This record gives sequence, C-alpha cells and structure tokens, in this order.
Amino acid sequence: MIVRLLLLFGSLTLAGCVTTSNSPFAREADQQKAVKNYVRLGTAYVSQGNYERARDHLQRALELDEDSAGALAAMGLIYQQEGEGELAEQSFRKAVDSDPDYTRGRLFYGAFLYGQGQYEDAREQFSRASQDTDFNDRGSIFYNLGRTQDQLGEYEAAVKSYRRAADLTRGNANYLLALSTALIRQGEYDEAQRYYERLAGMIQRDPKLSHSPESLLTGLKLAHFYGDRHREASLALLLRNQYPESEQLKQYRALISNE
Repeated sequence: MIVRLLLLFGSLTLAGCVTTSNSPFAREADQQKAVKNYVRLGTAYVSQGNYERARDHLQRALELDEDSAGALAAMGLIYQQEGEGELAEQSFRKAVDSDPDYTRGRLFYGAFLYGQGQYEDAREQFSRASQDTDFNDRGSIFYNLGRTQDQLGEYEAAVKSYRRAADLTRGNANYLLALSTALIRQGEYDEAQRYYERLAGMIQRDPKLSHSPESLLTGLKLAHFYGDRHREASLALLLRNQYPESEQLKQYRALISNE
C-alpha cells in the first residue's frame, strides 16, 4: 500500500560501552561519545515505540550535555507521541536553537508543526533543512516541503519541491504520486503522465506495492484526459472494488457526471 509518511527513521545500531581514561581530554572525548551513544540508543527505542527505555537513555544524555540537539529532538518525539504538544514544541525548538545545523531535528520539528497546522512555520523549517546538501535523505525534505506548500496554496512551488524529491530518489512511490497529482492540478498532463508511468511500473514490478485511492484517481484523471477508455475502465473497476467508500471514488464519479 502506498502510504504518505512525513518522516522515516534510518537504520540504527545499538552502541556498546565507552572507555574511560584519566586524561581530561580523553574524559571529554568519552563524555561526548557517551552522549552520542545514549542518543543513538534512545532514538532507536523511540523508533520501536519503547518510550520508557528511550526516555531513560535520552535523560542520561541530557545529564551529560543539557544542550544535546539529538537528545532534545528525540525527547520532542516522545512528548509528541504522548500528546504533550507544548513540551514537544519546546524540545524541538531547543534542539534547533542548540544546533542550527542539526537537519534531522529540523525535519522532526517541521513535521510536528505541520501536524499542528502551523504550515508557515513548518515551511521555514523544511526550507532551512533543504539547504543541507550533505543530508542523506534530502528527498524526504523536499517532499515535506512540497506538502507544506500545497497546504499554503503555493502550488507552483510545490511542483518544484516534489520534482526535486522525485529526481533525488528516482524510486519513491509517494514522491512520484505527489508530483503527478500536482502536475495534473497545474494542467501539465504530459509531464504528469511520464511520472505516473514510472509509478505504475513500480507497482507492477513490486508485489509489496499496491494502488492507493489517490494513485487510482490520479491514473483515472490521466486516462480520462487522454481518452484511454480501456485503462480508465480498468482503474475505475479497481477503485470501485477496493475502495467503494473512498472520497476518491466520489471525485471520479463527479468527474464523469460533469460530462
């Protein structure tokens, strides 16, 4: 199933113990290493939904370094999951204030703000994060930026962001769908068709992927525009059978009834 995800945790390994030394320089290095390891462990437990153990490791990190951006951002995730919105925002803000170059923290903060409906603030966080050319998942930044621009009615900017996300990854179904849908809205059917064909090919080749109501409706709009009745009938049947109560089926029925 194609699902929209604002954020994905990367693979995280659980770190071992740290060594000790009598040298003050070594002790400082060991402390920094300990903070890093506690944050890695805590973030791994957050990704697993084990918030009790995550909190324990992150609090240890903060005892050693109260300004640890990684620990503060991960604590923000815990507060967010626990429904403590005010505490979550405070932690996220402290994280990016402590280390303005901590891109993953900006992603977490931006996703939180998006969920709160604070789209202009979310756009600022994603926009600043997009400037980090060394970040290993820049596609997710531009995808989130595009979604935020969509909410703000900045449709041309959203197309540019989605295109950037799709071009950076060349293999993410969510990004291809978002771009195809945005291009149709702008009347750019030929380009939308190209990206949608890439998406359709992925779904056909990968048994783990299947059409969502959004992807079926996007394909139906393209097939309808180009007069491809066979494809339109096939996609319409899928939409009716798999998602009979979906809003997308209502939209498709409105599309054909208007003609």
